[in-house]
Amino acid sequence: QVQLVESGGGLVQAGGSLRLSCVVSGRTFSSFAMAWFRQAPGKEREFVAGIDWSGASTFYTDSVKGRFAISRDNANNTVYLQMNRLKPEDTALYYCAATDHTLATMTHVYDYWGQGTQVTVSS
Repeated sequence: QVQLVESGGGLVQAGGSLRLSCVVSGRTFSSFAMAWFRQAPGKEREFVAGIDWSGASTFYTDSVKGRFAISRDNANNTVYLQMNRLKPEDTALYYCAATDHTLATMTHVYDYWGQGTQVTVSS
């Protein structure tokens, strides 16, 4: 059984930083492409960043380019999201997701999801 457990969320002032972590268990981590999604109240879940199995290829939604960085440590079954220069509009529940397929931005491609970690950015 594949499990994804996120951590690292919290309350931060605008301009601050947070690093999210997601630990994966139950399958060979390096077989997955990984992604972070987020969902704000009243909005649909949206793709934030993704990384292929090797870490060589990454992709970001336009609103976080230059501020967020996704990375992975295959030896420790962990994917990270470093979030810098946070804005109030980044406030959301952040989810880690894994897929057996290639890196993609659509939610339906991802087979496994964590429970989410809350990020709140105050102005």
